[in-house]
Amino acid sequence: MSDSMGFEDALRIYGWDESELIRVLQAAQREYSCISPETALRISEAMNVPLSRIYGVVTFYRQFTLSRPGRHLIRLCSGTACHVGGSSGLEKVICGILGVEPGGTTEDGRFTLDSAACLGCCSLAPVMMVDGVVYGRLDESSVRDILESFD
Repeated sequence: MSDSMGFEDALRIYGWDESELIRVLQAAQREYSCISPETALRISEAMNVPLSRIYGVVTFYRQFTLSRPGRHLIRLCSGTACHVGGSSGLEKVICGILGVEPGGTTEDGRFTLDSAACLGCCSLAPVMMVDGVVYGRLDESSVRDILESFD
């Protein structure tokens, strides 16, 4: 399947084969940024797959999300080096600044805060990634500055 294949095309091409559920979900995720209840129902009906199976797959794999993410995705590392470096305290700071819990999206749709088991930047601990850009050696002040730099 081409990465540019749209959801409806994926459903038309693979919808008859339940073993292709992940491909169809990936196309939906790419096109809509999440698997909404309406999209899950459309897939269920078209592929004759129970909604419980669809939600089981969507909640098992981290590549899928049930809610539309914010414009900026924050991934805070919770690996050993980052944890020792204070990432849990930084998580509380970020939650306080944004007014969300981990995994949540701000009311204005600006940020989504997610956790990562490891970002692979242990020498820069503690680390977070925003929109794919790594920020390291963080403290409360630098986190505030970084978040304020985004629209």
